[in-house]
Amino acid sequence: MSDGRSRLVVLNGANLDLLGERPAVHYGTITLPALERLVSDEAERLGWDCICLQTNHEGVYIDRVHEYRHEAALLVNPGAWTHYSYAIRDALELVSCPIAEVHLSNISAREEWRRISVISPVVSFTVSGKGPEGYLEAVRRLIVLAGV
Repeated sequence: MSDGRSRLVVLNGANLDLLGERPAVHYGTITLPALERLVSDEAERLGWDCICLQTNHEGVYIDRVHEYRHEAALLVNPGAWTHYSYAIRDALELVSCPIAEVHLSNISAREEWRRISVISPVVSFTVSGKGPEGYLEAVRRLIVLAGV
């Protein structure tokens, strides 16, 4: 918690730092800084603090999950790690707050290997295929679930 307000932590994973350069058909044209501002503004509008972090290193991502496991809410988009990282799944299993899994693209309509999420069983809910609006939906749902 910070400043007496609840805090949402957003953890973006592999290759999401290159939003705006990735195929627009899947990811749109928004950049990561613009997406982070959108999410932070929505959290602030609802009276919450927000911290947004991104890494391309799986171990760093896991360390961040460990570090923020007791926050009020966690929004995660591990990128490609979603589909195979049982280490991230195991870290998320230890989180004590509501977790949203969010994907800009509709992973269930993409390549076969992207259709499986190993982290879905340990999160509160998943939002997929709604672009940046999916992040905003997740923020609002997490705040309701957190109940603080």
